[in-house]
Amino acid sequence: EVQLVESGGGLVQAGGSLRLSCATSGFTFDDYGIAWFRQGPGKEREGVSVSDSSTVNTFYANSVKGRFTISRDNVKNTVYLQMNNLKPEDTATYYCALRHPHIQAPWYAEMAYDHWGHGTQVTVSS
Repeated sequence: EVQLVESGGGLVQAGGSLRLSCATSGFTFDDYGIAWFRQGPGKEREGVSVSDSSTVNTFYANSVKGRFTISRDNVKNTVYLQMNNLKPEDTATYYCALRHPHIQAPWYAEMAYDHWGHGTQVTVSS
């Protein structure tokens, strides 16, 4: 059974940092891309970043470029999202998602992912 479990969220002041973790199981970790999405209050869910299966290619939403870094540990089967210089607009529930290997869609499209975690809340105070 595929499982993705997020952790590391919390309350932080603007300018602060958090590191989110997505612990995974139930599939061959090295073979799949994994992304982070987020959904802020009153907003649609949006793609934040993705790490493809090769660990070489990563992509970011323009809103987080230069502040967030995605990485993966192929021993621990875990994906991380290091978030620096957080802003109040980063407040959201953050989800990790497993990319379906055969669906052709942009990395930021929800339809490209077929397994999701339950999310972790990040709140950034001004």
